[in-house]
Amino acid sequence: MLGVINLDKPIGPTSHDMVGLLRRLTGTRRIGHAGTLDPLASGVLPILVDAATRFSADLTGGPKRYDAVIRLGWRSATDDGQGPILRGGPIPSVDEAVAALPSLVGAFDQRPPAFSARKVGGQTGHRAARAGTPLELPERRVTVERIVLLETDAADDYLDLRIDLRCGAGTYVRSIARDLGERLGCGGYLAGLRRTEAAGLRVADARGLEELEALAAADRLEEAMLPVSDLLPLPRIQLTAPQAERFAHGSLVPVDGGPGDGRAAVLSDGRLLGIGRLVAGILHPEKVVAAAVGE
Repeated sequence: MLGVINLDKPIGPTSHDMVGLLRRLTGTRRIGHAGTLDPLASGVLPILVDAATRFSADLTGGPKRYDAVIRLGWRSATDDGQGPILRGGPIPSVDEAVAALPSLVGAFDQRPPAFSARKVGGQTGHRAARAGTPLELPERRVTVERIVLLETDAADDYLDLRIDLRCGAGTYVRSIARDLGERLGCGGYLAGLRRTEAAGLRVADARGLEELEALAAADRLEEAMLPVSDLLPLPRIQLTAPQAERFAHGSLVPVDGGPGDGRAAVLSDGRLLGIGRLVAGILHPEKVVAAAVGE
């Protein structure tokens, strides 16, 4: 089995839990995912099966889209609903909150949540925070492409903003919620998160756990597999059989035509062979899957 499963992860289990489940369903130990989802988040979790794990970095690095709920008027130690949660400052008006959203769009340096997997000097952020000695985690450059307000929900002690957010890899939506609350002086945390797009996959097409378990029981799990080559955000190069043989053995391959210089997905007869780098008409193997592997 080789491919990607578009899993609709439910709220509760970790991404690692989902990897364990798919190991059981597929009968293979070689399972990974393209982009972690926190336990309180749901939605698209691309599951990589067998040799598809070789392309994790290429699938993880693309843009992602979320349906998120930011709760204003409260602060959370974890920047999400896991808390502890404490009362914040005066709640802004809807107009004030909406007017502040564009300030979080663009490229900027973002401070990760204290409770995150980021490391400093070999220490993990969430472990240090739980021990009462939170780390000074370095900021990282991130990009938020757009934020669209979907709806609001106001009460005496909170204001919820539900947004459609599209961002680059490495962006913490929890930090977006926290930073909005800080800018408004009222506090804010992420009250709900559903990933709607990742690695070229949409939540509308995702498979639920019950569906995957039923397919596995009927020995039809291959029906949920998507070709890796369809999802790689790279141009394609098609090789002849002799060229494919050279590429599979790590040899340089002269190529006529094709895309310009740079990385490309390499295929032959509809099969993904790997990723190569084209330089002045010469294809340099960079990541090779055996030529006999099909999708």
